[in-house]
Amino acid sequence: MPESAPFFAELADGPEGGHAHWLTASDGVRIRVGVWDMDDAKGSVFMFPGRTECIEKYGRAAKHLAKRGYASLAIDWRGQGLADRLLDDPRTGHVAQFPDYQKDLDAVIAYAHAHKCPKPWFLIGHSMGGAIGVRALIEGKPFKAAGFSAPMWGIGLTPWQKLMVRFASPLVRALGLDTRRAPGTKAETYMIWHGFEDNLLTSDKGMFDYMTRQALAEPRLGLGGPSSHWVTEALAENDWAHAQALPDIPVLTFIGGDEEIVCKNSVRALAERWATCELIEIPGARHEIPMETPETQSLFFDRLAEHFDAASR
Repeated sequence: MPESAPFFAELADGPEGGHAHWLTASDGVRIRVGVWDMDDAKGSVFMFPGRTECIEKYGRAAKHLAKRGYASLAIDWRGQGLADRLLDDPRTGHVAQFPDYQKDLDAVIAYAHAHKCPKPWFLIGHSMGGAIGVRALIEGKPFKAAGFSAPMWGIGLTPWQKLMVRFASPLVRALGLDTRRAPGTKAETYMIWHGFEDNLLTSDKGMFDYMTRQALAEPRLGLGGPSSHWVTEALAENDWAHAQALPDIPVLTFIGGDEEIVCKNSVRALAERWATCELIEIPGARHEIPMETPETQSLFFDRLAEHFDAASR
């Protein structure tokens, strides 16, 4: 059994019995997996967090899934949560290359086999987790169906900003500056420096306060802006995904009408090209669809449970 890892159950507010373990990826990076087991589960849902996020943020999502009959897992990807941070400045989000996140997922899949997580297995990918999730499906990871929330199938930059990043990245790398935070980003976690008013994450203050409490109570869980290198790698990962043949796997994707963090047109373009993907656009919803108003949360988890139930038949 892997070594137990810290787990902040009160902050997570998930089902009883949640726990966490340390895992080691194939390249030696230590990550953390959080698990909410349940008796007689219909299957297990792997929750792929977005950039800056941690296991505890998905405690209430695990509670929604448990009510609908599903056990769940969540992952601290390398560079965030309590997983190994990859730079001397732990507040800067970074990855050497985007496919490295698949090494983290491989370690979690091996754990899930050893832990006998109930099958079939499904995934929910939010934001950056959506970019990781689409590669996982393309590469044939063992998931029966998938759901995506505001997937990062394109970063919310203007075409001019993307061109500037691509043009400047070789120079920035040559000068040894690519591990510094991307221009315009901050060292502090978004919820702390921005506050609820006019935030881009959720229109539900209770859920915003839930995320803020986690960041304030355990600063080790927080993360600031990404490195310039991370941005360059993210753009390359998006280009790769949009050029691939997409797998014949049932997919349900949600995007908010007020989304401003990921590129809605890129999400629509990939969903339109994906024959087995249904896209649901939710008017008034912002980036954190699973943490939006109670009505939006119910819609999201009800539809996903129906989607996973159908894929199991």
